[in-house]
Amino acid sequence: MEKLSDGENINRTWENNKENIKISAKQSLGLCELKQHKQWSNEERLRYLDQRKHAKTQWVLDPKQSNVDNLHNVRCEASRYFRNKKKEYLKDKSDELETNSNIKNIRDLYGGIIDSKEGYQPRTNIVWDEMGDLVQTPTVL
Repeated sequence: MEKLSDGENINRTWENNKENIKISAKQSLGLCELKQHKQWSNEERLRYLDQRKHAKTQWVLDPKQSNVDNLHNVRCEASRYFRNKKKEYLKDKSDELETNSNIKNIRDLYGGIIDSKEGYQPRTNIVWDEMGDLVQTPTVL
């Protein structure tokens, strides 16, 4: 057995205790994973946004009728895609709420209801200087 100083022994003991606490908590309480919100940023979404941006720049550079028609068609296509994605997302949310109701998962049921009622709430962080004056209020998205 190697000889360790008192500091190293204490650190090793604390690390062992910390690991044992984590293992026993995981076994008794289970692992609680954070909820992940659905990602809106997929390849198809980015493709529609790029098409719309490209059509608009073409129209701005050369405002002839064919570019106006192209811009209108691309905007309609993109709007249809986003509208369908939103319907799909809302249907998935309502199915999730129905599932939570059926399996008597009340906490997630009411959490989902509150989220759907409130909608998206941007968080604002207020920054103060040393004198207590307001410097800026950046919005975190």
